[in-house]
Amino acid sequence: MKFSIKKNIILSSLTNVSRAISSKNIIPILNGIKFELTKEGLSLTASDTDLTIKSFIPAKDIESIDSEGTIIIQSKYILDIIKKMPSDIINFEVVDDLKIVIYTENSKYNLNCLNSLDYPEISLEENANHIELKSSDLKRLINQTIFAISTQESRPILTGLNIKINGDTLECIATDSYRLAKKTITLGEPYNESVNIVIPGKNISELDHILEDNDSIVEIHIFSKKIMFKYQNIVFQSNLLAGEFPNTSNFIPTDFAYIITTKLNDYYASIDRAALLTQNKDRNIVKMEAEGDELTISSYASEIGKVEDKIKVERNVTDPISISFSARYMMEALRTFEDEDILILMNSDSKPIIIKSASDESLIQLILPIKTY
Repeated sequence: MKFSIKKNIILSSLTNVSRAISSKNIIPILNGIKFELTKEGLSLTASDTDLTIKSFIPAKDIESIDSEGTIIIQSKYILDIIKKMPSDIINFEVVDDLKIVIYTENSKYNLNCLNSLDYPEISLEENANHIELKSSDLKRLINQTIFAISTQESRPILTGLNIKINGDTLECIATDSYRLAKKTITLGEPYNESVNIVIPGKNISELDHILEDNDSIVEIHIFSKKIMFKYQNIVFQSNLLAGEFPNTSNFIPTDFAYIITTKLNDYYASIDRAALLTQNKDRNIVKMEAEGDELTISSYASEIGKVEDKIKVERNVTDPISISFSARYMMEALRTFEDEDILILMNSDSKPIIIKSASDESLIQLILPIKTY
């Protein structure tokens, strides 16, 4: 195998596929990146068996192809080597079967490689019945929900993102049992199968890093135990989490005693100011009190002091209510909204707080209150 390629092109593909390399790999060959060069172009593949990413560089984007071949290059150094190469054009040449020389006019690296015959066969199937979404829409769907997944391995199913599809409605749900994020979108055309799957959060987070905020189409191919995303020149395949995601449909109230309308930026800034005194605390608790047309956000730290911050709001009732919650959870939820006017919906100081846009029902954020007595 021998070829020459521009640094920015090979670096972009290597950066994307290396996201599938796991530091916990116990299979040595999977610590490598598979290079497959044919007259059609160069394929780079990385996998930890749970996640596989493949990137294809067509021959037209390669400066020269002198000889074809397949080799496994150890991932530990290859990315840093390419980043530090001083030249725009980088040459790759396999010598002695299991050694590769990576060189420019003034720099040369000789690396030991791994035998491509030892690399596991990975099936990257497509499903004729697939979904298509704009990259920007999928990226927004992920960003508006993924922050609410659990980081606790004691309930593995909650460490993933739940995707449900029924007809032309797609729901994306994440919860760590203390908060919940739900985003609903309408597909361009109905999907003729019912879907209820859970994608590992760490894998979907890597996909988010690869996706760009543009109108490029992402194909989503769903299987019983895996899901595949095809985006530009990238194939991204993830295993699904086994088990049943909890039915969250009953968690979200539909009727509310207290409806507060406020400006997103005003509310966020008020919580941000009040949380200053509690930012080093584990639970980062603030109290919200509504009375008349005023909302008071306060916090107290015995060793530091107390803060109160007031903003004007609109309310459906004049009855007062006082409720405490995690400032961090609330601020993370608020960052997912794009509209200026939001609704804060409540029933009591012990029932969930619901946040919605005043004009868009597709995004719901739920936060459980915290008892302070």
